[in-house]
Amino acid sequence: MDLHPRLLRVFVTVAEELHFGRAAARLLVAPQALSRDVARLERDLGHPLFRRSTRAVDLTEHGRNLLPHARRFLDVHDEVAEAIRPRRRPLLMDLNGPAMTSGRILAGARAAAPEVEFAGRFHNGLAAAAREILAGNLDAAFGRFAGLPPEVRDRLRHTVVRVERVAVLLPEDHPLAAYAEVPLAALDGHRVDIGLGNPASTEWADYGRRLLSLKGIDPSPARAWPQGPEEMTVYIGRHREPILFSTVMPALPGTVVRPLTAPVPVSVVSLVHRRELRHPGLDAVLAAARELGAAEGWLAIPDGAWTPAEDREWL
Repeated sequence: MDLHPRLLRVFVTVAEELHFGRAAARLLVAPQALSRDVARLERDLGHPLFRRSTRAVDLTEHGRNLLPHARRFLDVHDEVAEAIRPRRRPLLMDLNGPAMTSGRILAGARAAAPEVEFAGRFHNGLAAAAREILAGNLDAAFGRFAGLPPEVRDRLRHTVVRVERVAVLLPEDHPLAAYAEVPLAALDGHRVDIGLGNPASTEWADYGRRLLSLKGIDPSPARAWPQGPEEMTVYIGRHREPILFSTVMPALPGTVVRPLTAPVPVSVVSLVHRRELRHPGLDAVLAAARELGAAEGWLAIPDGAWTPAEDREWL
C-alpha cells in the first residue's frame, strides 16, 4: 500500500483539531479538498477513521490506532526532507535580550556548534513570535508557553528551559525601591504596568492579571508600548509606575529591579518551535539549555513559589 504523506498529514491535522473547518484553515486548503483527502485515505485503508455528526467529529477505533503511527511516519518524513535540502539555512530565533536566558542559550549553542549558522533578533513577546513561527517566518522563540491560546499551543512544541523569579522594575527613587524584596501586598495602592499596551506579549499580560488578582491590585491602563531600552527609560520616567519584570532582566539607567515575594511569583520560560522543525541548530540550542540549566539550577523552584495552574502543569 502506497500512502501519500499528504493524506496522512491531513488525517493527523483533523485528528488534532476534531473539526474539519479548523483543520482546513490550518493546512491552508479548501474544506472540500480536505474532505476528499480524508475520504480517499479511508477508502485506501478500508476503514472509517472519523465519526461525523452535525455537532462533533471524533476518531473511530481505527483512527485512534492509526494516529501514533501516522505521527511517527510524518516525523521521519520531515526529518528526511530537512536533511536533503541542498543548503542549510540559518536557525532564526526570537530573543528577549543578549544577557537574558534566551541570549545566553544562543551564545552557548554558537560556542558548541560553530559550524551551524544562527540568526537572532531581539523582539519582545511570544504571542507575536508564535504567529510568525506558524507562518514559517521564524524558527524558535522563548517565553510563557501556557499563555498562548490552546489552538496555537497544539501546533507547536516546547521545552521548559528555566524558572525565573518575577520582579518589578522601579525608578530608583520610587518608595518601593527601599525594599530588598517587595511583598506583593505592598503594591496595593500602586497601579502596576503589566504591558497591556504590548500586543506582541499578551501571554505576559495574562500572567500579570492573574498575579495582581491575588491581592486585588489594579493594572495600569493600556498604553503605547515603547521599543528599545532608550524609549523604555523615557517611558518609566514619564509614568513612574512599577513594571512587571523578571529578575534576570538587567535594570535600565535610573531604575532598580526588586524581586516580588509573599508569595514568590515565578515565570516558566520555554523554548518554542514548530513541531516538524528539524535543524542541527535546534539540537545545539536544546543541549545548551540543558547544560546551563544543570550548572545553574535553572529548573529549581524556590520555596513559596506561585505560578498559574496552567504554567505549573509544565513543571
